[in-house]
Amino acid sequence: MLLPAIAVIIGLAALVWSASLFIDGAKSVAQRFGMPPLLIGMLVIGFGTSAPEMVVSALSASQGNPGLALGNAFGSNITNIALILGLTAVIRPLGVHSGVLRKELPILAVATGLVVLLMLDRVIGFYDALALLGVFIGLTIWSVREGGKRKQDSFALSVDHSLCKPEGTITKPMVRLLIGLAFLVASSQALVWGAVEIAGALGVSDVVIGLTVVAIGTSLPELASSVIAARKGDHEIAFGNVIGSNLFNTLAVTGIAGSIHAIEVDRVVLFRDLPVMGFLTLLLFVLGYGFGSGGRINRFEGAFLLVCFVGYTGWLVSTAMAGHA
Repeated sequence: MLLPAIAVIIGLAALVWSASLFIDGAKSVAQRFGMPPLLIGMLVIGFGTSAPEMVVSALSASQGNPGLALGNAFGSNITNIALILGLTAVIRPLGVHSGVLRKELPILAVATGLVVLLMLDRVIGFYDALALLGVFIGLTIWSVREGGKRKQDSFALSVDHSLCKPEGTITKPMVRLLIGLAFLVASSQALVWGAVEIAGALGVSDVVIGLTVVAIGTSLPELASSVIAARKGDHEIAFGNVIGSNLFNTLAVTGIAGSIHAIEVDRVVLFRDLPVMGFLTLLLFVLGYGFGSGGRINRFEGAFLLVCFVGYTGWLVSTAMAGHA
C-alpha cells in the first residue's frame, strides 16, 4: 500500500499547485478579454476552484469508479461549508452584503434538493445527469446576465480589489492556464489510482475514500483562497468561493460523472451523507441570507461549523471501520 499512498500524497500536492496555476491563468485571460469583475468572481474563481473535483470525478467515472466521483462531489460540499467557511469565520467573521450572493444561496438550496430527489431511486442515470447539466447551463447563462447588469455589487467590488492589473501579452497567462490544466489531469490520475488502491487494501468503499481524503484534498484550493481573502478583509470572495464551488459540484461535477457512468447510490449515502450535506446547505442559507439584513457568520458560528465537520468525519471513519470489522 506504500506506492498508492505516495501517489495520493504527490497527487494532492500537484493538484493544489496545478489548480492555483490554472485559476491564476484563467483570471488573467478573463481580464484581458474584458470580463467584468463580478463575472470573474462568479464563474472563473467560484467554478474554477472546483476544477480538481471535476477532473477527479470525470476520471473516476470513466474508469468505473463512480462511487469515488459521488463521494468527492458531496464530500467537497460538506468540507467547503463546515471546514473552509468554519475556519475562515474563526479567523475573521464573514459579512455577506452582496445581492448576487444572496440570490445564489436559495439557488444552491434548490439545486441540493434536486439532487436529493434524483437520488431517491438510489441511482443517478444518464437522464438524471443531463437534467443536472441542463440546470447548470441555465445557471451559467443567468450568471452571465447578472455579471453584465450589477457592476456595483459589493462582491464585484471585492473581486475587482483582489485582481492584479494585467501586464504584457496574453501569451504568458495562456501558458499558465494550459500547464495548470495538464498537471491538473495528471495529478488527478495519480490521486484516483492511489485512492482506489487504498480503498481496496483497507476493504472500504471508494465512496468513503472520496468523502474523506479525496474531498478534503480537492477542496484545498478553496481553503487557501478563502483564508487569504478573509485575512485581507475580502469576506465576500471567501463566501462566493464556497457558493460557486458547491453549485459546480452539485450540478456539473455530479452531472458529468453521471453522464459518463451511471452512479449507484449506496443506502448509507442516502441516510448519512445526504442529510449532512442538506443540513449544512440549509444552515449556510440561513446564516448567509440574513433575512432583512446582511448575512453574517461570526466566530461562534464558525466554530460550530468546525465541530460539525469533526463530528461528521469521526462518524464517517467509525462507520467505515465498523463495516470493515
